[in-house]
Amino acid sequence: MEKTATLNIRINPEVKKSAEIILSRLGVPMATAIDMFLKQVTLTGGIPFAVTLPKAPDSINMDLMSPAQIRDKLNEELSDIDNRRVRPAREAFAQFREGRSDEGL
Repeated sequence: MEKTATLNIRINPEVKKSAEIILSRLGVPMATAIDMFLKQVTLTGGIPFAVTLPKAPDSINMDLMSPAQIRDKLNEELSDIDNRRVRPAREAFAQFREGRSDEGL
């Protein structure tokens, strides 16, 4: 089938760049990836993957906490900041992706 329709979208530049890097490694052009996605929407009759909110661990899920527990948790975190028991987010996410624990804080 000939491709003649044009799709113009606005997307976060960082998301686009990240996707382009991965798609390039796969050898798949962005337009092909989007075409694949749209074909899957048609074939499955919906979005071809689960669209859900991430589940927070109960220990930090504010939906399960009382106002006093939320306040205590925030005070605990502020204490960590005041006592410099923090690290850059980039480092924490890299450690998380590698499956390492919070050692060394």
